[in-house]
Amino acid sequence: MPASPDSASFQAQFERRWAHLSDPHVRTLAWLLDAPGLLDPEAPQWQGRIATLEPPGAATCHWLTALDRAPQALHAFLGLQPFTRLGRYAEKLMAFYLSEQGRLVAHGVQVRSAGGATLGEFDFLVRGGGNALLHWEFATKLYLLETSGDGCQADYFVGPNLADTLGAKMRKIMDRQLALSLHPAAQAYLPAPVAAAQALVKGWLFYHERTPLQPSGVSRGHCRGFWCALEELGDIAFEHAIVLPRLEWLAPAKVASEKAADRNTLSGTLHAHFAADGMPVLIALLATRDGWMMEIDRGFVVPNDWRNRAARRIRNG
Repeated sequence: MPASPDSASFQAQFERRWAHLSDPHVRTLAWLLDAPGLLDPEAPQWQGRIATLEPPGAATCHWLTALDRAPQALHAFLGLQPFTRLGRYAEKLMAFYLSEQGRLVAHGVQVRSAGGATLGEFDFLVRGGGNALLHWEFATKLYLLETSGDGCQADYFVGPNLADTLGAKMRKIMDRQLALSLHPAAQAYLPAPVAAAQALVKGWLFYHERTPLQPSGVSRGHCRGFWCALEELGDIAFEHAIVLPRLEWLAPAKVASEKAADRNTLSGTLHAHFAADGMPVLIALLATRDGWMMEIDRGFVVPNDWRNRAARRIRNG
């Protein structure tokens, strides 16, 4: 089984623009700003409520380069705390950027009822064109397309831990989270009426054996990779790879050569992992570039029974 032929194109594009960045947090921020959105803003199922970011211009590129050379302000903002949730880490990076750009009105505003019950949270309140107030729900997600059936719509994209699907996530955002500004209790937390409530969704989608030309509702240029069962790892062509820790799941990897594993070492690591843990593992396939090992492709390795469990997850809603 070959690795996804389309996945390398984004890594190559990212390397052309950002290979000079070395600080891992700055690289992840660059990915958040430069990666295509996961969803097609024109797809009718999203009802025109998908936010997009303008591609980084020259000023932003210079700013990121300077930040990489002196990242202390970003590190202080992050607090270099031990984040356990990828989404919270990404939110913090985006908050830093929006604050630096003068667009951030508020981040992580919890809305409570008169009795003190939490009704929801505004991920971001930002200034849009004409100084309009926008509500953004921000999500960074990775999903695998379960391919035992014929579908490739949102409900067939399953989280690696089987906890959710892309369809379920977007229904929650669209039906509940984006309606928060309409709740009477939310008015006390808003400095002005919300002009638009939108979802800003970044992430990666992973495919087994073949990549559909255009999954329904997904942006044409989305970041993509492959997935395979542990028993299929021998069908993937690579010489060096690395297991990516959760907080390094977003930007293409750039690591020192001594951190890379060869095929035999990686296989041993994965077999030991799955002997104790059923959670899929994200790996980056690497090649040498200018003294570094750079990601050229990526994919999830899953337990051999993962597909059957994923199919049951979809059937059970």
